[in-house]
Amino acid sequence: MNEIFVHLSEYSKHRHPFRQHYESGLDTYIVRLQVEGMCQALVDGEIVAIRPGHLLLFQPGDIYDLRIGLGEEGNAMSGDYYVMSNGPGMREWWEQKRRPTLTTIVEDSRIQSVWHQIVMEKRRLDGGSTAIVTSLVWSLLMLIDRAIEETPDIQSPSAHHALRMRQYVEEHAYGELKLHDVAQHTGLSVSRAVHLFKSHFGVSIIGYAQQLRLARAVKLLDHSVLPLEQIALDTGLGSYAYFHRLFRSQYGISPGAYRKQK
Repeated sequence: MNEIFVHLSEYSKHRHPFRQHYESGLDTYIVRLQVEGMCQALVDGEIVAIRPGHLLLFQPGDIYDLRIGLGEEGNAMSGDYYVMSNGPGMREWWEQKRRPTLTTIVEDSRIQSVWHQIVMEKRRLDGGSTAIVTSLVWSLLMLIDRAIEETPDIQSPSAHHALRMRQYVEEHAYGELKLHDVAQHTGLSVSRAVHLFKSHFGVSIIGYAQQLRLARAVKLLDHSVLPLEQIALDTGLGSYAYFHRLFRSQYGISPGAYRKQK
């Protein structure tokens, strides 16, 4: 894994007008995700509005012009994660494919969680372990690549809501998952959320959660000695009776018999 040297990484929040301008060109790569509020940035020679979900990518030599609260909207509230870095790892990642300056990704708490870990590691008095930071940044970059790939080429509100719901289900499938909470996460009614999810992914919200739970149950059966009742609880399937019925329906064998044949 080629090294990545992080010069600075933070969660930046502004409530007053602010401008950051590198007129002679950057000497680092910048990866920046807008999380709250809005700002403006120079993209392909034009100043454009940057809103939550917008991902900005810059390479050394690019002109960088970021403006907060200086546009016609006068909005001086903006929050973003960013990382300024160099090194052979960043060059390797950048050259894997074409990197547009501005793309849109669906908000993902996993991306923000890894970003937070990078920030915390860099805040250490020793500046953080290069090996740990490199691993974390590579994880961040790969998550970003997947988020870009999963974002539809033609953005629509329905596609955006469907992806946000899927991510919510993936993050909460192993606990008490309620349709109301999934719908509320995207500001939709339950009926609209249920219809939208099924139309985009060909499976119901609960059906998708069951797929995730059963997949995790199989891994626990393969690689742990947990009692079957505990596996049912840990995967969000609840009672063993329900786990047994669902597992047998999906795989044609009981969980106990599956474990014995391994």
